[in-house]
Amino acid sequence: MGRGRKVTLTTREERILLEIMDWAENLSDYEATDLEMTYEKWLEISFDYIPEHVRRNFFSKLDNWLFHLHATIQGTQAQMDARRRILDAARTFDEEIEQLSDLRKLRMDQLAYLADHQIAKHRLYSFAQGGLSGTGGIILGADIPAMTIINLRSVQLIAMTYGYEVNTPYEMMTSLKVFHAATLPKRMQSRGWRSLIDELDTYEHQYFFYEGSEELTDETWIKQPIKQIFKGLTIHLFRKKLIQGIPLIGMAIGAGVNYQLTRQVTDFAHKYYQYRFIKEKGEYLN
Repeated sequence: MGRGRKVTLTTREERILLEIMDWAENLSDYEATDLEMTYEKWLEISFDYIPEHVRRNFFSKLDNWLFHLHATIQGTQAQMDARRRILDAARTFDEEIEQLSDLRKLRMDQLAYLADHQIAKHRLYSFAQGGLSGTGGIILGADIPAMTIINLRSVQLIAMTYGYEVNTPYEMMTSLKVFHAATLPKRMQSRGWRSLIDELDTYEHQYFFYEGSEELTDETWIKQPIKQIFKGLTIHLFRKKLIQGIPLIGMAIGAGVNYQLTRQVTDFAHKYYQYRFIKEKGEYLN
């Protein structure tokens, strides 16, 4: 698929596009429950007691941590091996594929098949991590960093599956913003989706340097990590509820919450990169 050359979408691509648009519309129609609204209002009131300069400094450091974590993950041998495996798998469809950008020569269903493989693995990792965290102890304390790594890595690999190198300034920021939007509260995800789509329209295929805002985290986004903390507290409360010597209740809570988070992140990321693939190929998308 050459840059600047528009081609007609296939029937399958048009169908996937409609499914994505329906999904995005459902995001905008989501209505928070009374419990969710009460929880969010409580957080807002709590943050109001923190001086603004302290909040800015905290979120600036959190952004820097995410940037460095993203770069660290991308530079690991495990990620390089995963990149190689993606290319090897893609060559079963087209033996002439040599680099990630060549993946965009494949059909949408072939790319979706490769992406689904990555998605399934990371949902399993998340489920296992949650189950281990449910046993308590040191593993529970490492749950938030571990889940951040699992979900950031899943976004990176989905992007790579659709032919995007996530080590350029634009692709790095885009994958981080996809991760950010995917981990927002449900009622805020529509705004995150719209922001990502608007940036695609703004850059018009000049995807190397990033010139937009580099701010990621804020009071809205922090609700997801706090939810993970509440999960940890719940697990701690059930740590002595043993069934045949095993804390099954805590393990079930940890596995279920972590799996749902990674499902949410991978669904969002997959739809974004599918939409982007179709947008760059097709003649339209307003």
